[in-house]
Amino acid sequence: MRIAISTGGGDAPGLNAVIRAIVLSAHTRGWQTYGIRRGYGGLLGDDGVMTLTPDRVRGITHLGGTILGTTNRGNPFRWAVTDPSGTQREVDRSDELVSAFNASGFEALITIGGDGSLRIGYDLFRKGMPVVGVPKTIDNDVVGTLASFGFDTAVGTATEAIDKLHSTTESHERVMVVELMGRDAGWIALHSGIAATADVILLPEIPFDIDKVCAKIMAREQAGRRFSIVVVGEGARPQGGDASLIERRSAGTVDRLGGVGSLVARAIGERTGKETRSLVLGHLQRGGSPTTFDRLLGLRFGAAAVRAVADGAFGVMIGYNPPHLTRVPLEEVIGRSKHVPLDSDTVLTARELGISLGD
Repeated sequence: MRIAISTGGGDAPGLNAVIRAIVLSAHTRGWQTYGIRRGYGGLLGDDGVMTLTPDRVRGITHLGGTILGTTNRGNPFRWAVTDPSGTQREVDRSDELVSAFNASGFEALITIGGDGSLRIGYDLFRKGMPVVGVPKTIDNDVVGTLASFGFDTAVGTATEAIDKLHSTTESHERVMVVELMGRDAGWIALHSGIAATADVILLPEIPFDIDKVCAKIMAREQAGRRFSIVVVGEGARPQGGDASLIERRSAGTVDRLGGVGSLVARAIGERTGKETRSLVLGHLQRGGSPTTFDRLLGLRFGAAAVRAVADGAFGVMIGYNPPHLTRVPLEEVIGRSKHVPLDSDTVLTARELGISLGD
């Protein structure tokens, strides 16, 4: 058995742990494993394919990033090419990819990625390619799994950053607005905001009223608490408004969200007269060593993916649904996002702690 591994989309702490578990689990069965470099580029001439042996993956469990490299612009169904004239266009290279996959003698593909990569995997599965998916996103917005590796690490990074902001914010009696990743899901903002005792948390799932945000800040002011911490998910939007975009991308790719933190900070400063600063934590949330939880989850995902290959269970994604890892049909995963339930215990906890959610 010859297994190929592809990693696509943004990197996430724990990704190398998944790769290592796949390689070692395959090795115990006498199988060979290969890594496709830079998404699918390694099979389409942009890079290459590397042989993955137990020696090659030794000592990578604790490392962030991915030894295979990754890209969020490598959709083989919408491959970007530049004509001699300099004009850019998109072409469908999926048939070419399937042919290259088969010519390489691969008998299974384990694709590790978020919604976009899993959708590509499903479309390749429909073309006859034997595919098993592993969910990868720090945003924790893939359906069919309670958690994806990288989320716990990202929350820990965000929590530590907010903790450090408390002292300087209180010393200067300011308002600090911290913008966190998560796109259209507020999992990182909610979990880290509660853990780091933020005063306001703005989520994409709950359109906010800036006047109510300011009312919370001024209530603290009147109570002698002359500083406030506001945590904002990058996809948060005001009531009646839209999420902030910093880049509109071409068809087949995802627009970049961002800038809501500075907009919220400016509005707070204008309405309250308080000195207000904003901070975008950005890609720090993707980096660093994975937590113990993410390392173990990544290793479990990788081993479970190889078991699915051994059972001939293709067209599925491995899901973490405690206490078990399950196999979820890819068709039930793609095109959907897992949002924070508004009646969840975590949201209720935030409200009962006196945290304003802007509504």
